[in-house]
Amino acid sequence: MPMPQAGDKAPGFSLPDQSGATVSLSQFKGRHVVLYFYPKDATPGCTTEACDFRDEHSALVKAGAVVLGVSPDSVASHQKFATKQGLPFSLLADPDHALADAYGVWGEKSLYGRKFMGLIRATFLIGPDARVVRVWPKVKVAGHVAEVLSALQGGPAAESKPAAVKKAAAKKAPAAKPAAKAAARKGARG
Repeated sequence: MPMPQAGDKAPGFSLPDQSGATVSLSQFKGRHVVLYFYPKDATPGCTTEACDFRDEHSALVKAGAVVLGVSPDSVASHQKFATKQGLPFSLLADPDHALADAYGVWGEKSLYGRKFMGLIRATFLIGPDARVVRVWPKVKVAGHVAEVLSALQGGPAAESKPAAVKKAAAKKAPAAKPAAKAAARKGARG
């Protein structure tokens, strides 16, 4: 299935988390949901990403979001991973990758020239109305959680401006700088 895009209705789900409790998208109606897909528990990149979400969890909650991690691992694997890393959010078990399929993140991957089917690391920010607000396809772990938090807080990462607009803004900005620098230098000497 294709990956849902901003404005699309988020595919619903009902999956067990690391404690065996059933977690459904519908139970978070009226709140933002950060739904992040990761390939495997207790692997280097996935551990870093989970710990980044853990470390920013209170800020994400304060910004009005619920964090949910999803991988094809079992409930028992999730429980071990969450306990070891002290994760304060639910990890959903998707062993038949039905949810990954629904979000278009189950696909062909390649490692050392070998092709195989697997989970593509991606994050979806789902709005209080259960519509997709933002998609991060093919996530790079470094700095990702900060981008998600910024999007939730309505920061610069929340806006996807076309490149032409960014370039035009960049051209205008330097014109004001020389005068400001000169004033700053005067003030420093004065």
